[in-house]
Amino acid sequence: MGQAKPVLVPDVSQRDIEIAYSFTGADLLLFGAILYPGGRVPADGEKPADIVVVVKGPTQSVLVREKEKVAGIWVNAERMRYRSAPSFFAVASSRPIAQLVDERTRAIYELGVDSLQLSPASGAIPQVQARFDKGLVDLKTRTGLYYEAPNAVEITDGVLYRARLNIPARVPVGRFTAETFLIRDGRVLAAAVRPIDIRKSGFERFVATSAERHSWLYGLAAVALSILFGWSAGAIWRRF
Repeated sequence: MGQAKPVLVPDVSQRDIEIAYSFTGADLLLFGAILYPGGRVPADGEKPADIVVVVKGPTQSVLVREKEKVAGIWVNAERMRYRSAPSFFAVASSRPIAQLVDERTRAIYELGVDSLQLSPASGAIPQVQARFDKGLVDLKTRTGLYYEAPNAVEITDGVLYRARLNIPARVPVGRFTAETFLIRDGRVLAAAVRPIDIRKSGFERFVATSAERHSWLYGLAAVALSILFGWSAGAIWRRF
């Protein structure tokens, strides 16, 4: 039998995050423990283990357009559609990921923004795809939906760990996952996943549910409200 490996016991401070009209973002606390075989914690002379936490949002189809300047005017040039790209991607680690694993391991486990395995809907030469991949990541990074937080994971006594990640206000709704990796000597020794649900609440949830389940009634209501507001504005303008 092979040597027993450590086990991760992770958790998150909020399994359900509700988005209301006043939602300005949330701080998500990710914490847990490392259970070593026989309860033996690595001694001070041994190389310590590191923790990486990856939070992903639901995948979505994304169309990326490249701008080009023609006669002094910026116009849409080439474009590329991705079948599935994470709507949110955040990574927290106890040390910079480049110091923990090699490039191949980073690509396998998607440990880092630059290691995301994106899926374009159509084939393209590697140089073009790399350019569009970089553009998509840059766009998501500037909006706060993709980011890395090196040295954000604190490990106490080699057993307990904790990290905080920011959930921005414009985060999409859906099922998220928080995946924790235990890394030592450049190898991933253990991994564990916890789900996180982000959904709208209050009136926003009612509107979203109505648009999804009763689309024709939602459309009629939207048209009726537009006519009512237009008539009201015209009546007030004529009066004054």
